[in-house]
Amino acid sequence: MTAMQPAQRRYGGVQGDERRARRRARLMEAGLDLLSEDQGEANLTVRSVCARSGLAARYFYESFPDREALALAVYDHVVEEIATTTAAAVAVGPPDARARTRAGLDNIVRLIVDDPRRGRLLFSTAFLSPSLARRRLEAAELFPRLLGGHTRAFYGIPGSAVLDLAAQFAVGGLAQALTAWLNGLEIDQEQLVDHCTDMFLALMSLALREDER
Repeated sequence: MTAMQPAQRRYGGVQGDERRARRRARLMEAGLDLLSEDQGEANLTVRSVCARSGLAARYFYESFPDREALALAVYDHVVEEIATTTAAAVAVGPPDARARTRAGLDNIVRLIVDDPRRGRLLFSTAFLSPSLARRRLEAAELFPRLLGGHTRAFYGIPGSAVLDLAAQFAVGGLAQALTAWLNGLEIDQEQLVDHCTDMFLALMSLALREDER
C-alpha cells in the first residue's frame, strides 16, 4: 500500500464507502417517504429529509447537491426498478403472448402493492419542479418503447407507427387504470391484472392486424 492509496478508515467493521452508501440509501428512503405523501414535492426539504432519515445535513450534502437532485434520484430509482424487474418477468415467462403480458403486468401491480409509495410517486399530481415534470415525461416515453420492443421481438416484426400508437395508448390507459385503482376502484388485484392483460392483448392484436393490411 502506498502513500497514494491510504487505507480507508473502518468504524464498527464497516468501510467508508459502505457507510456512505448506507447513508445515501437512508436519504433515498426518506425522500421516497416525503415525495409520496399528500403534498408531494412540497414536503421535500433538506431539513425534512434529514429529520426523516435521522442524519445530519452534512451527510445530505455528501450525497446530493440539493433537494431537487434527491427527488430526481428517487424517481429514477423507482422507474428503473419497475422497468428492469418487469423486463425480467416477461423474459422468463413461457413463449405465450398472454402469459408474458400477464407476467409483466403482474410485476408492475405487485411492486405497487408491496410498496404503495411507488404508485403515489408515479401517479401523484403533487409535483412542482420543471425537472421532475420532465422526468415524468421521459418515463411516459420509456414504457411504451419497452412495450413496443417486446411486441416486435415476440412476433418478429418491424416497428410501425400503428404499433407505436397502440403502445402509447396501452401504457397511458394502464397508468390511468392503476391511478383509479389506487384511489379506490373496487376490483381485486388478480382481476385487475387479468382484465388489463385482456385489454393489452386486444389492443396489440388490433394494431398487428392493421399493420397486415
